[in-house]
Amino acid sequence: MRFALRPMVVLAAAASLLVACTSDDSSGGSGGPVELSFWTWATNIEQVVDKWNAAHPDVHVTVSRQSQGDELVTKVLTAAKGGNAPDLFQAEYQALPTFVSNDVVADLAPHIADTKSKFADGVWAQVTLGTEAVYAIPQDSGPMMLYYRTDLFQQFGLTVPKTWDEFAATARALRAKTTANFLTTFSSADPGWFAGLAQQAGGKWWSVGGDTWTVDIDDAATRRAADFWGGLVAEGVIDDQPMYTPEWNKALGDGTLLAWPSAVWAPGVLESVAAPTKGKWAMVPMPQWSAGENKTGNWGGSSTAVSANSHNTEAAARFAVWLNTDPVATEALVTAGALYPAARDAQSGPALAKPPAFMPDQTDFYVQAKQIAEGAVGWTWGPNVNVTYQTYKDAFGKAITDRTPFAGAVETMHRSTVDDMRKNGFKVSG
Repeated sequence: MRFALRPMVVLAAAASLLVACTSDDSSGGSGGPVELSFWTWATNIEQVVDKWNAAHPDVHVTVSRQSQGDELVTKVLTAAKGGNAPDLFQAEYQALPTFVSNDVVADLAPHIADTKSKFADGVWAQVTLGTEAVYAIPQDSGPMMLYYRTDLFQQFGLTVPKTWDEFAATARALRAKTTANFLTTFSSADPGWFAGLAQQAGGKWWSVGGDTWTVDIDDAATRRAADFWGGLVAEGVIDDQPMYTPEWNKALGDGTLLAWPSAVWAPGVLESVAAPTKGKWAMVPMPQWSAGENKTGNWGGSSTAVSANSHNTEAAARFAVWLNTDPVATEALVTAGALYPAARDAQSGPALAKPPAFMPDQTDFYVQAKQIAEGAVGWTWGPNVNVTYQTYKDAFGKAITDRTPFAGAVETMHRSTVDDMRKNGFKVSG
């Protein structure tokens, strides 16, 4: 199933970017190998691609390093409009619907056999958008989990929470013992973080059927998550400062904040902002809404898409599958690129046999991470995530400043998203 063509959704300002040309024909007319171009930002990805090129002389892939985020989305859209898109490009999951709705990506379903079985259902759902088509191959994922300071939990006599009710009780218990520390903070500057929390709660912000989108950001599950966090902020038992600021870095380093609901990649962040606390953190599954469940959301992650402009769709699809499922490739993605692979088998491969260097004592880190990743819930991103994310920052920031309920911010996110989609020509129900 393909989405109907829609007006181009441009996510950043300058759309007149110079772009590289895609490959010509399968052999360039000279009897040589198929030439594929690949736009990506992944760290040291060239080392992985070199392994492909050495083992597959019939298909040669050339890497072109790019910036990520809205800048790459705009560049790919502009290149596709001019007929000059690369054969392959790295696509963050939340950006994929924008590429699909603009007919920028190829449907890989005819070329990938049983690839679906190599990924958890929740990850695979992000590249199908609820359709029979497959718009990309998952590369890395960001299953969410809870990190906490073991020494400070012991110091304050706290028990690691297994449910969100216990999490709230722990936050209150800590504040009853000290006014200098908080269990964690709620960040109005990180919409991807909140989207992961909404996923775990059961939120379904977008769905699509044919050429009609259904938007339900203001659903009961998302309100539940928003009301939970808003209540803790209103009580004063958690902080309300944004993440990734000098103040947040200091709070993690000096123990002002005892825990961080984050993703599998968090140890790298902690090492960079709170290096003296190495060995003092542990990871456990996210608190659950119902005791005994194993559900989580994803914060971050990307895929490998094949351009609809490519003259070598089958060869490009073959490379995309190899890059993200072959043991040689996925091990290199971990060791050279520091990615957490989306493929199931790679999550327990030799490259992940040791824990992150920042958490040397948690020898079962990646064993636990794989179990947590299996509980990632399905999720469909919409075609204007940039608008939803910006509204989150504005609306939740205002709610914190004005001390108003978070439910109003969720309603504003929903309304802004729907209005923008209709303005840009999408057929919207909801």
